[in-house]
Amino acid sequence: MNKLIAVCGLDCTACNAYIASKTNDDALRLKTAEEWTKAYGFDFKPEMVNCHGCLATDGVQIGHCAECEMRQCAISKGYKNCASCADLSSCKPLNEFFANCPDAKKNLDVLRG
Repeated sequence: MNKLIAVCGLDCTACNAYIASKTNDDALRLKTAEEWTKAYGFDFKPEMVNCHGCLATDGVQIGHCAECEMRQCAISKGYKNCASCADLSSCKPLNEFFANCPDAKKNLDVLRG
């Protein structure tokens, strides 16, 4: 799969929920639900592990991605991702996110050129 960069800079194609949805892989859904339940302290069920990517308009996004404030902001401004935003460097939620996900920042930096 080619990269599918989310609003925040994450690569959706590297996410198990996206992969499981695209390949209809129930074993991956189960494995991911178990891993994410341990990692995030939320009781994920395999049937919850579905996502069509950040930019999908059908409403199938995993967990927080469906309500992400960065996603909502970019969509309201008509951007595919935050790389297009002049406020990227001063965006508090995005920069806090980058502290935990530096690869997301790298992806957006590449898109910015």
